[in-house]
Amino acid sequence: MNKDLTVGKAQSVLWRFCLPLFASVIFQQLYNIADSLVAGKFIGEEALAAVGNSYEITLIFIAFGFGCNIGCSVIVSQFFGAKRFRDVKTTVSTTFIASGVLCAVLMAGGLLLSSQLLTLIHTPKNIFHDSQVYLCIYIFSLPFVIFYNVSNGIFAALGDSKTPFWFLACSSVANIAMDILFVKAFDMGVAGVAWATLICQGISCVLALVFVIKRLRTIKTNEKPPLFSSRILKKITMIAVPSILQQSFISVGNIIIQGVINGFGSGVIAGYSASVKLNNMVITSITTIANGVSNFTAQNIGAGKPQRVAEGFKAGIRMVWMICIPIIVLYFFAGKWLVYLFLDEPTKQALDTGVIFLRILSPFYFIVSAKLISDGILRGAELMYRFMAATFTDLILRVVLAKIFSFFWGSVGIWTAWPVGWTVAMFISVGFCVKYLKQCSPHG
Repeated sequence: MNKDLTVGKAQSVLWRFCLPLFASVIFQQLYNIADSLVAGKFIGEEALAAVGNSYEITLIFIAFGFGCNIGCSVIVSQFFGAKRFRDVKTTVSTTFIASGVLCAVLMAGGLLLSSQLLTLIHTPKNIFHDSQVYLCIYIFSLPFVIFYNVSNGIFAALGDSKTPFWFLACSSVANIAMDILFVKAFDMGVAGVAWATLICQGISCVLALVFVIKRLRTIKTNEKPPLFSSRILKKITMIAVPSILQQSFISVGNIIIQGVINGFGSGVIAGYSASVKLNNMVITSITTIANGVSNFTAQNIGAGKPQRVAEGFKAGIRMVWMICIPIIVLYFFAGKWLVYLFLDEPTKQALDTGVIFLRILSPFYFIVSAKLISDGILRGAELMYRFMAATFTDLILRVVLAKIFSFFWGSVGIWTAWPVGWTVAMFISVGFCVKYLKQCSPHG
């Protein structure tokens, strides 16, 4: 069901729209968490380290899917809010065509350079082979990753956050079962974990595409829309490229940090691999709510109601902070037991690494969530340069400080760099956002 986000009380509209998005991303994160959990529990600590090591590189490819999602979603939201349904359909078909070309390029480059990328981050010899196996199989799943992300963005732009939730819920549960089947019953090792994920992602992608096409057919237009528009592609690109750059640079930064982490051995890698999945689940979940705020912003701008954007900002902040409270308590006080979910008999080094990582980062989720919601407003308003300024500040600080702090405090110094980058970037992003909201105010 398509939903107009330009009418009704902003807080109620956002809660109904964003909560299914939040639930969806929790299930989406189960893909990677399941891979790490099964690898650590049923194969061993080195397998967990291999999956976690490759995961940092896969985030680069996910960045492109995220960028295509945001670029398409923001433009479709604006056209949908303005009731320009012909342009809605052209935007979707243009995005599909451009995403197909992009996907082919990424797959070719990824397969050719997989070994070099793993060497670049100083992958230890004892996990190199499994890391490369997992990475290459993941690259074959890229069409499913990208087209699922685009489909998800289209649903969100049309105000429907429930349909993709059901796809993800079913495929994520199936992925856990297939991970265990391929590893335990078929003894496929790390390759089994990767193939299970590819199959389940493929099923959810195909279902999402079918339902997107059916949904678009219910939107009536006076004349047949063109399949491709260079004008609309330019608009999509203006949103997508900064989003891709943001996520890619974050991934590159994480890869550099992974290289620093790899210098401390497989025990630290395994502990980090477990805890960073838990951290990424939170950050990705909040980012998804921020994407919902972007859709809300774009629809209301398209409908000529920019004054509602400030209401959406306040509602978004309240929402993410309510979600952060139980997560912070859980991660800070029960981090040890969460790490045990991934490893049956972790070494002391792996366990300590995971627990310390969660205790250092979790109290700052309030800070980073405020930044991400502000980012959502800036993206929806197409203020991409301001959005990128805050994001790159965070990245540069985290990478530089991780190297410096690790020299003095070892691996603990690496984790300490995260809160510093988040805090500085939060002030920048919130500052830009508040300035824009004042401009939207009827009182100026």
